Amino acid sequence: MGASEPPPAPRPGPAAPPAPRGAGPGRFVRCLYLVGFLDFFGVSMVVPLLSLHIKSLGASPTVAGVVGSFYGLLQLFSSTFVGCWSDVIGRQYSLLACILFSALGYLLLGMSTSVCLFAIARVPVGIFKHTLSISKALLSDLVSEKERPLVIGHFNAASSVGFILGPVVGGYFTELESGFYLTSFICSFIFILNAGLVWMLPWSEEHTDSSENEQTTSNSKVTAKANYDLQVQSLANGTTKYATPLQSLWIPVVSVLKRIKSIACSDLWDIFLVRFLMSVAVMLYYSNFVLAIEERFGVKPKLTGYLISYSSTVGALAGFLLGPITRLYQHNSYALLLHSTVLTCVLIMLYSTALSIWAVILSSTFLAFSTTVGRTCITDLELTLGGNQASGTLIGVGQSVTSVGRIIAPLLSGIAQEFSPCGPPSLGVGLALVAILIMLMNTPRYCSGRNAKLKSE
Repeated sequence: MGASEPPPAPRPGPAAPPAPRGAGPGRFVRCLYLVGFLDFFGVSMVVPLLSLHIKSLGASPTVAGVVGSFYGLLQLFSSTFVGCWSDVIGRQYSLLACILFSALGYLLLGMSTSVCLFAIARVPVGIFKHTLSISKALLSDLVSEKERPLVIGHFNAASSVGFILGPVVGGYFTELESGFYLTSFICSFIFILNAGLVWMLPWSEEHTDSSENEQTTSNSKVTAKANYDLQVQSLANGTTKYATPLQSLWIPVVSVLKRIKSIACSDLWDIFLVRFLMSVAVMLYYSNFVLAIEERFGVKPKLTGYLISYSSTVGALAGFLLGPITRLYQHNSYALLLHSTVLTCVLIMLYSTALSIWAVILSSTFLAFSTTVGRTCITDLELTLGGNQASGTLIGVGQSVTSVGRIIAPLLSGIAQEFSPCGPPSLGVGLALVAILIMLMNTPRYCSGRNAKLKSE
């Protein structure tokens, strides 16, 4: 932040629930793991079936692509705003709102009998399907900086388990009559259960133990009401302490825009650029994976599906190994991110030049591990150097960057695939090399920023 800017306001939203004590996370954190599992489980039941359903409604491939891009654009523009919104009004209500609106979207999807209704059903999901981002922001509130990579890694692992099981259950129901509609209704019901779980979380404990957590994580965490009063005073330039109903609606909007502006004007551009480059590189790897394996080695799509499921399982297990790994690196997220990025680049290159299917299996195994570690480390690095004052905003901006990659990667993949089935992953190798170069050029700032942060705490 610039020196001319006023000191950051205290952390908005409810004060963090008690930090985990002892060897493992507390009840609150374990409940969030279950939230992540149910979220991915429900979504992965439906998402693999979307292309088949919209085709059955009579949509052409072009129309289906436009609907998919529309969803991606909604995610792009809403992720930062929703993440910052959770900073302003608090994690509990923003998380509940996102889950309930997502449930509404999947309920509408279960009633979609035309392409128009299908597109309408994707709108609430495209805007509010940020439950995982808010959950990660909440986890960053709950734990200390050293515990954060481990806890977020476990959260990603729990979510990945849901992604492994969901397609199996969804595939089973699809074989029934009106199976897609039944699957969508079940997904909506799972989101409603998730909302009930979030509502029953021990939020009341945050007020009794918040003082202890403040000393270990941040001195700026206060209750939502205190933060709200401070925002009213600052927006009114100290002239009044109270706000009219119109001001009450306008204050959160102004606060959100100010936070987004502060992130956009910060010096975190290189971190987000690394996230973007690596996201596109990995997407290019997966973009034509099934088709390329069949053309290069004659492997049928069914066996390729088993390989993808196997890789997802390895990625889930990798999340549980982050504790020993971060201790081995002495909680240096930068070094761990750099090494995982180099490993990802080498593995994509191995896949691009593979002469047998066994080389592909080898690269897929370790790639699932390196990408899981990389995703966790880039999030931790953003929060470490960006500060905990707007963790929801930071995570939201990161998701927006990834959404841009989702829009660009299919275009790059199509162009590269015109030259060779190995074109997309080869282009991904080039992008990964650029990301590595950026990190090497900024090594002093990464390390000094991390050390300064640790000293300040």
